[in-house]
Amino acid sequence: MLKTESPSSSHPELDQYALPELISCFIEDQTDAVNAVRLAAPQLARAVAEALPRIQAGGRLIYVGAGTSGRLGVLDSVELHPTFSWPHERALALLAGGPSAMFVAVEGAEDDEPQGALDLRALQPRANDVVLLLAASGATPYVLGALREARHAGALTLGFANNPNAPVAELADIGITLDTGPEVISGSTRLKAGSAQKMALNTFSSALMVKLNKVYGNLMVDLKASNAKLVRRALAMTMQAGAADEASARAMLEACGNHVKLAVVALRLQLPVEQARIALEQADSNVRQALAGGKASTLA
Repeated sequence: MLKTESPSSSHPELDQYALPELISCFIEDQTDAVNAVRLAAPQLARAVAEALPRIQAGGRLIYVGAGTSGRLGVLDSVELHPTFSWPHERALALLAGGPSAMFVAVEGAEDDEPQGALDLRALQPRANDVVLLLAASGATPYVLGALREARHAGALTLGFANNPNAPVAELADIGITLDTGPEVISGSTRLKAGSAQKMALNTFSSALMVKLNKVYGNLMVDLKASNAKLVRRALAMTMQAGAADEASARAMLEACGNHVKLAVVALRLQLPVEQARIALEQADSNVRQALAGGKASTLA
């Protein structure tokens, strides 16, 4: 029996726990998720290192999964655009059962290996693409079908699983095993197995975006300011990183189309917007390098 399916020996009388004990049990069990991701850090670092040149060459991130794992892949892909202005067409997600399975479970869809291959083939995978295969069991047929298609296309494959020696991790170019063990509720991998997968995906994609020059210091200077909250955040970051007062930062942001990176470079180097844009382009969109190419500057 898979570890993720095995009954937890620690909680055989879970249904009899008093409410405070029950809540504590669920919370404390999540520490296993953190530990599992920590142990997978070397594999995650290797995944980012090997994905980076492919993405820099124009490749896409393609997430594939079923059930909870698939929904977590959708979540990670969708959030890259508002957080880092990552193009929608370069962060795609396949969910067994189709888009509607995001909201209504289509349990049998995960057993269809040929459909996984067909769905990925429809995206016309290429050698520079990075395909993230997500399966708590590590043996979901839909995901394995997509994995084989991705390998056939020469794409980089990253296999995420919550069981040791799982096919999705062993068959992928880089296997990332998040060994979270039995769940408090036996087999319910939406619990700590899902938490570990979300942490691993967040870690991978965020580290990749940092290396793609989407961050200055620890500020998300490439965010898409698409609502009132994000507009306020863009202004605060421009004031901080651009060493500017609110009026100056607001005016520069407006002149730069709410592009924080551009506004920061223009403010710090005291350049017109178009010259700041050129400086940023020449520095491969790296704020720190653009500033160093102008005059010595540090984070405010």
